[in-house]
Amino acid sequence: MDIHKVLKLLPHRYPFLLVDRVLEFEKDTRLLALKNVTYNEPYFNGHFPVRPVMPGVLIIEALAQATGLLAMESNPETVTETSIYLFVGIDKARFKRPVEPGDQLMLEVEQKALKRGIGIFKTCATVDGKIVATAEIMCTVRDFAE
Repeated sequence: MDIHKVLKLLPHRYPFLLVDRVLEFEKDTRLLALKNVTYNEPYFNGHFPVRPVMPGVLIIEALAQATGLLAMESNPETVTETSIYLFVGIDKARFKRPVEPGDQLMLEVEQKALKRGIGIFKTCATVDGKIVATAEIMCTVRDFAE
């Protein structure tokens, strides 16, 4: 799934689009995505000027965007012009090491369950095969038709 498909599915845009490409996809099961972390990211100006580090909340947001991609691509019938996947919960978030400019952030999400319209996903972000963050993320689809 290239950036054009990602842009078609996710409503996010620069500077908040945090998925560059999907490398692997298994319907209703798992997805592996990539975020190239560059020095040009706007948050590096203040986080931190002496030693730039990607904020943990943005790593979690990148994982949440990847869960939305897995859910939408697995169930295209739920995706309309007015539907959006919303981040509704997070549990067990842990951060192991910093993410810096030049890193390739790999975003792996695995669907664990679907209960009452809420998808539950086990997620893991890595750089060079080393875990940088893990979390259990929940999301759901909502239609914002007027």
